[in-house]
Parts: sequence; structure tokens; C-alpha cells
Amino acid sequence: MRTRMLALTSAVCGAALLGAAALPASASGSSSGSAQEPEADAGVVTAAELLAEVRACSRISKGRYRTDSGSAKATVPVCGTRDAVFWKADMDIDCDGRKTRACNRKTDPYFLPETAFQSSRGEPLDSAALPHVVVPGPSKVWDYRKSGLTGGSVVAVVYRDRVRYGVIGDTGPTGIIGEASYAMAKTLGIDPDPSTGGAEPGVTYIAFKNSRISPIESRARAQSRGAALAREFLGRS
Repeated sequence: MRTRMLALTSAVCGAALLGAAALPASASGSSSGSAQEPEADAGVVTAAELLAEVRACSRISKGRYRTDSGSAKATVPVCGTRDAVFWKADMDIDCDGRKTRACNRKTDPYFLPETAFQSSRGEPLDSAALPHVVVPGPSKVWDYRKSGLTGGSVVAVVYRDRVRYGVIGDTGPTGIIGEASYAMAKTLGIDPDPSTGGAEPGVTYIAFKNSRISPIESRARAQSRGAALAREFLGRS
């Protein structure tokens, strides 16, 4: 990981109509005034629900973080609950790790061929394929390890109306926060270009304590475990 300046649905299913044609995805119910709207999937955690749960911050960091190397002030605290820690920042793009067409020295002038945590095969993670989050290296401000987090800990990332799940996959500078992999940005609809992409403040990161999955590179396990942990976080289970 390296320091850089930041440049600048729930899915709606069609209902069967007369057993022959399907309603378009934008349709909601029938034209009848007495028809009931379809109920939302009780198992799906929405961005609004997660954001409501992290409105208030009980700060666990001893100080605050900058979002970029050139930021004038450190403004971002790390907050904690019984089950998770969270922070609200921007998103810079981490393209370190395995060399791919998307992540290499030509596409990313700050490219490093290593990540703090490795795959089950002992190789650097593939930032272009694995949705993951970067946490600041341990310091007097905050040590992620003392919060029940490590490589492979499950993280929910919220941006606008989207929620995506991944893992902690890399560490960064001790004074900067707000970075995630190329793949995580792409799943959230954020420009993943490591040189010019990313997002301004408006990204919420929720890391679940003692939630490490194995193998760390399993997107399916991160998704299923993340969805379950998010429901628990909201008190649904």
C-alpha cells in the first residue's frame, strides 16, 4: 500500500402476469388499486439500515486520521461498538499485490507487488479480483489488532445505496485512512482507476470484530458471512 493524493437495490424481480409474460424490472405491483406492494426481503440489509446503526460515534482511536497525504487536517475518527468498528472517509484505490492487466506499474505509478496479508497459497492478494479494505498500520492512534481485527476480517462497505462485503486485505500508512481495492471500488460503482479513480468522502467502512474467514481470497465466504454479520449487527438474529 502507498500514499497518494486522490484525483479526481435491492433488485426488483418481475412478477408473473397471467402465467405468460413477466413484468419489467421497474414495475411494482399491478394497476389495481387494491393490489399490495411486494414485501422487501427480510434477509437483505440495506445501506440505509447500516448507516442508521452507525450514526453516532463512540470513538476508540486516540486521535483522528487524514484521508490523503495532502489533507490539511486529520478529521476521521475510528468508532466502535460491541461487535464492530467503523469509520467514514473517502476511498482511494489500492491496486497492490498480484500483477494483473488492471494493476501493474503502468496503470499505477505507486504499484507495489505485495500486500500485508497473503492468500492461502502464500501469494500477494489480487486487488483487481478481491474486494478488500486497507486499514492503517498499527500506531498510537489506533491498532486494528486490538479491536479484534486481522487479515481476512469481514468488512461491509456502504456507498450511496449500495452495500458490499469484503475482507481486510492490506495495511497502509499510520496516519491515513480510507482506501479499498480496485475490485471493491468496482463493485460499488466507484471508478477503480488507481491513478484517477476513487470517491470523495461519503464511504462508510464497518469491520466486524473476530470475523476472520479462510481462505482470505474467498469472495463467496466474505459475502455470506458479511450478510449474516450485518443482520446480527442490526439485531435480526
